[in-house]
Amino acid sequence: MNSHEYWNPVLETLPREKLRQLQFKKFREIFNWAYENSRFYHKLYSDAGMEPGDLKSYEDIRKVPKMEKAMMRTAQGEGKDPFPYGDILSVPLEQVTAYRQTSGTTGQPVYQADTWQDWEYSTEAYAYALYAQGYRASDRIFLPFGYNIFIAFWAYHYAGEKLGCEVIPGGVLNTEARILKMQELKATAMGATPTYVLGMAETARKMGIDPPKDLFIRKITVAGEPGGSIPATRKRMEDAWGAKVYDQVGSTEIGHWGWECRYQSGLHVNEAFYLVEIEDADTGEPIDKPGRRGKMVVTTFNRMAQPCIRFDVKDLIQWNPRQCDCGRTFRLLDGGIMGRADDITKVKGVLLSPTAIEEVVRDIPQLSNEYQVIVTKKGDIDNIVLKVEILPEYKNDEAAIRTVLVDQLRVKTNLGYNIEFHEYESLPRSQAKSRRFQDQRPKQH
Repeated sequence: MNSHEYWNPVLETLPREKLRQLQFKKFREIFNWAYENSRFYHKLYSDAGMEPGDLKSYEDIRKVPKMEKAMMRTAQGEGKDPFPYGDILSVPLEQVTAYRQTSGTTGQPVYQADTWQDWEYSTEAYAYALYAQGYRASDRIFLPFGYNIFIAFWAYHYAGEKLGCEVIPGGVLNTEARILKMQELKATAMGATPTYVLGMAETARKMGIDPPKDLFIRKITVAGEPGGSIPATRKRMEDAWGAKVYDQVGSTEIGHWGWECRYQSGLHVNEAFYLVEIEDADTGEPIDKPGRRGKMVVTTFNRMAQPCIRFDVKDLIQWNPRQCDCGRTFRLLDGGIMGRADDITKVKGVLLSPTAIEEVVRDIPQLSNEYQVIVTKKGDIDNIVLKVEILPEYKNDEAAIRTVLVDQLRVKTNLGYNIEFHEYESLPRSQAKSRRFQDQRPKQH
């Protein structure tokens, strides 16, 4: 497929009702496939009294039981054949051509099986994202990322190739060598986590290289963390590189379901490839109207080896009321991924989202890109410590910066914090997903 074909008006500008009809048709097909071919899904649906033929209308999708990561781990548990995919696998093992796994940061990794067609489907979804962000065959993409058994930027690599871009893998190089290679080859685009994008810019400046002037990067696609849709974090990245930064979202189990286009109006849900629903995190009530946050439930239409049907991702999202000026009719999310349902926690009786803290810290230019939040409990009292770094040239402005931090944190989160100022570069750095929020309170049983 040539790159010009990734603007597909048949798929991307469908009227809402036509799109719902297409989604229902694709949902019914994958439901029937999973019921007939996966022991896990057959039992899940049989136990709920559902079978092929019960899906009569779009509204019936809500009756289909949800599944979640813990259920996948059980289905792939010890002694389950075929190893290592267990009951969830829906094709003969011989048809599996690609292995990936989740990071395991929230428990035992989930093993992801893909057929050749599944991987082509996932790459195709990513190619639509890159094209919407302005990637063309003239781009030279540098991947400053060591991608291996984690899905990370594998699809970015292959999607770039499908678009006709020149792709340079920089995984085995260290940060300094990556920067020099980007400079040498005049790379025009790259993809990484927001943390690493900011970290690379810091490293480049220490090397005497000013990214906007001395490098040629004009497009950056970020994933793996919510920073790409947080305005203050995006501004830091764009200022540091003199480049446009676009958010992209996906996961190992689902694939690449959402992306930001050149208009940067919010995340488009790739509704020709995926069905995304929003539910109230407490009641499970469907949320169809904009402006109300809820949990995302997602279905992948054409992943056949290991179907992903009504997967409770636990990411928090909300619909944007407007349609993007790009002309695509795919629905937009307002604010991207707004956190995880299991990350939103009560502190001192107030619901706290870690992304709100990031927005405050990253909006203060005198602070570095790194910070940490640690929540502890002494007796019945919650305590929040916020660790930040002051840039060296602002060391004498600590009192003024503290005042701004206290005021903005109170406005954005309605909470007070014990603020600790640390030496520049003393807090941990990471190339991959950063865990800046630590809730160290005893678990309630």
